[in-house]
Amino acid sequence: MTLLTIKKLPAEVLRHVAQPVTSVDKRVAKFMENLAETMYKGNGIGLAANQVGVLERVIVVDISDERDGRNTLLMANPEILGSDPDEIFIYNEGCLSIPGHYADVKRPKRLRMTYLDQHGKKQELEAEDLLSQCIQHEIDHLNGVLFIDHLSKLKRDMILRKIEKEKREEEGGHIL
Repeated sequence: MTLLTIKKLPAEVLRHVAQPVTSVDKRVAKFMENLAETMYKGNGIGLAANQVGVLERVIVVDISDERDGRNTLLMANPEILGSDPDEIFIYNEGCLSIPGHYADVKRPKRLRMTYLDQHGKKQELEAEDLLSQCIQHEIDHLNGVLFIDHLSKLKRDMILRKIEKEKREEEGGHIL
């Protein structure tokens, strides 16, 4: 396995739309495995290709307690077929590309979706609660959308200011 480098905000690739995978071949299957390994190493429950600088519609998700790889969902071209916007689920989301920042995000509680698995076979899935939340978060990444985009302007701007401050401090800059 190869660990990939997770891009952090303000990396531009996080705001780009990923392109569909034409087929799940050996390269894409290996990329899915590397993406999953990177997710586990970062202690995340989901990771999208954009987050490692690859603009392909690939995500990985594992919300299990075991986190041993047996329950990992490896998905290419995930597509939400339907959800009920009237029934919501709220979760305190974070993101490996925005480390240390969390906020409550409202999303549909349930969804129906399709995707291609690591063997290129079309799969259907119904998800709810945390799994639904996580899948929606990762598909947002594929569309150049971050969880902070679901927040009020005030909350989003507060997080962005903190990120700018952290970046200046990392670079040894002074705050005036």
